[in-house]
Amino acid sequence: MIKNALFSFKYRVSIRPSFLYLNPLFLFLLLFLFFFFGFIELCISEGKIQIMLACFTDHPGLCRATAIGYFLFLLFFSFFITISTSCSNGNCQVLDSCSQPTDCGAGLYCGNCPSLGKTQPFCIRGVATIPTSVIGGLPFNKYSWLVTHNSFSIVDAPSFTGAQRMTFYNQEDSVTNQLRNGVRGLMLDMYDFEGDIWLCHSFQGQCFNFTAFQPAINTLREVEAFLSQNPSEIVTIIIEDYVHTPKGLTKLFTNAGLDKYSFPVSKMPKKGEDWPIVNEMVQANHRLLVFTSVASKEAEEGIAYQWKYILENGAGDPGIKPGSCPNRKESRPLNSKGASLFLMNYFPTYPVEADACKEHSAPLADMIGTCYKAAGNMMPNFLAVNFYMRSDGGGVFFDLDSMNGQRLCGCTTIAACQAGAPFGSCKNISVPTTSPVTNTAGSFSGSVQFSASASTVYYPNHLAIGLFSFPWMMFLL
Repeated sequence: MIKNALFSFKYRVSIRPSFLYLNPLFLFLLLFLFFFFGFIELCISEGKIQIMLACFTDHPGLCRATAIGYFLFLLFFSFFITISTSCSNGNCQVLDSCSQPTDCGAGLYCGNCPSLGKTQPFCIRGVATIPTSVIGGLPFNKYSWLVTHNSFSIVDAPSFTGAQRMTFYNQEDSVTNQLRNGVRGLMLDMYDFEGDIWLCHSFQGQCFNFTAFQPAINTLREVEAFLSQNPSEIVTIIIEDYVHTPKGLTKLFTNAGLDKYSFPVSKMPKKGEDWPIVNEMVQANHRLLVFTSVASKEAEEGIAYQWKYILENGAGDPGIKPGSCPNRKESRPLNSKGASLFLMNYFPTYPVEADACKEHSAPLADMIGTCYKAAGNMMPNFLAVNFYMRSDGGGVFFDLDSMNGQRLCGCTTIAACQAGAPFGSCKNISVPTTSPVTNTAGSFSGSVQFSASASTVYYPNHLAIGLFSFPWMMFLL
């Protein structure tokens, strides 16, 4: 039985048991004061209650020797702080401090979260665990997958119309990178535009040159390339459909080479039954699920009507209100048994890039629990978010690990699951943990990753040591 209490999980990591790591600057100041007052005491013992500089004048040999020893101590202490509080060369784990992208281990990147007061760079999870690689052989609807909302709406994406784009953005890296990093669902808004089908943000169902992104076939070819290169992976595309061209979507997917992967509508469960086993879907090459928001296209083009097969909570601000998880108006009630897939939206109406790391911390885990209960103890199959890479450490990736762990093996995280073991038999691991990253080919190109700027990040402890050392260095000259 799934434990509701597990959804109150909030990502925390205990600090290493080192007093120097906890506050090296405090220790340093104590030692500095010790040496300073030691000199004052020396001067007093000689009957010369003078300031320290005068003491240097009267005892140059003694003070120089002491200063040399003190300076060597500073060098040693600074080095010890460095090796006690930092890591590098791919050895850093989640929440460890980092100064450049190569410091963090596989599946991590070097970023920060200023909206939570975390301005210094640290290692953040950036790659999802593919649940079928841990526990396979189950129906498709028994797994939880990461979905990107408006996957095409990418920060700094070039304009294909020549016009300055005036719209909002939801993601930070290419669709190819999203898929490499473990995203398995794409939400795409498609419109008739300039005699073709484009990905676009809309005003009243119409695409404009200042809200258009690119022809949809470009993104679909990225999907085709990924499916071709990864023959065991399954991808879901959810279309917000404003295409009126007859057979427009059919022609689009055929021209993109995706028709050969399409899961047939005739094989989709109509009354809330289980979906086929993932292994069977892969063997049949039915590895692309496509849903449209237009009901008539199921009969006209053989594309599944989304809300016939998927339950969905409210999108935008209603979907992030604490303690509430209402169904979207087009969807059946979340506790309906007539559909066996559940799409959980978790993103604000107006996306703010800098706030995403805060949204993907404790509030997301709490909302998963709220929606789980609202759906009659049904776990979301799809978790749709903006700026999926951003978090305060584990983010959507750790929450998905928790969701899949509970539903697949009865464990707090999928990292504790054991293939072939009885349900509830969990490996003895610490939580949180770096999950078994099964896809390390991903790369992040968005602005949240520290690149050149990271190498110039300074640490206050080292700066303080340098400032206190300067007078002693001058005295040694």
